[in-house]
Amino acid sequence: MTKRLRLDKLLSDTGRWTRKEAGVLIRQGTVLIDGVSLRKPEEKLDPEAVSITVNGVPLIWSAHSYLMLNKPAGYLTATEDRSAPTVMDLIPDELRKPGLAPVGRLDKDTTGLLLITDDGALAHHLLSPKRHVDKIYLAWVDGTGTEEDCAAFARGLVLGDGTRCLPAGLELLEQGLCRVTVREGKFHQVKRMLASRNLPVTALKRVKMGPLALDETLSEGVVRMLTATEIDQLRQAVVINGQHSSKCTK
Repeated sequence: MTKRLRLDKLLSDTGRWTRKEAGVLIRQGTVLIDGVSLRKPEEKLDPEAVSITVNGVPLIWSAHSYLMLNKPAGYLTATEDRSAPTVMDLIPDELRKPGLAPVGRLDKDTTGLLLITDDGALAHHLLSPKRHVDKIYLAWVDGTGTEEDCAAFARGLVLGDGTRCLPAGLELLEQGLCRVTVREGKFHQVKRMLASRNLPVTALKRVKMGPLALDETLSEGVVRMLTATEIDQLRQAVVINGQHSSKCTK
C-alpha cells in the first residue's frame, strides 16, 4: 500500500499546481474522490486506492517525478555547485522536490535532452551499458567524416589513453554534421571519440535517450513533466535488450 498523503500535497506533487492552488481547488469542490467531492485539503488518502478527478479530468499520480529539460549551454549537470549555475537552477519552484537529480551528465557546453528524476532505480538502469539504452547526439565537427570513421565506431574505439569504448553508431548527415549513438557515458566520450578520428567537435546536442526524444517545442532552459506514455516507454526500455545498429550515410 502506498503511504497515505494529504490531498493538497498529492495534487501539488504532480507539478500542475502549487500547494496553495491545490487547496483552493479542493475547497471549491472541483476535486472528486471516487466521484465524491472532498473539501478538506488536509484529508489523507492512498492515491493508488482511489479514483481522483480535478475539474472532471482524471488525475495521474506517480510516486516519482520525471522531468525533461532542454539544457542550454553554460549550466553544469549537477545538483549543486558553489561556483557555477546548475541544471537544477532551471527547475521552477512548483516542480521542485527532494531527491531530484539529473540522469547522466552533459558537459557544460553541451545542450539538449536531459532527464531529471527522483527515481533512482530507473536512472541507474538507463545509464547501465548492460541495458542497451542508446543515447543519441547531433555533433557539429570541424572536418569531413568517412566510411572508415563509421566502421571504426562500429568496431569499438580505443582512445589515446587506453579507454575502450563499446561499439557505437556514427552517421554522416551533411558537411560538418553527424549523428552519434552510444550506450555508455564515459567522461567527454562523444567528443573524445570524434577527436580520435580527427573530427573535433564544435557543438554537441543530445536529442534522444532510449525511446525518449527531445521535445522540439521545448525552448532551451525550459522544463516539463514527462507524459504517462513517455514514463512507461522508459520503464520498458530498461527491460528490453535492443540490438545496437550502426550505419554510415552521406
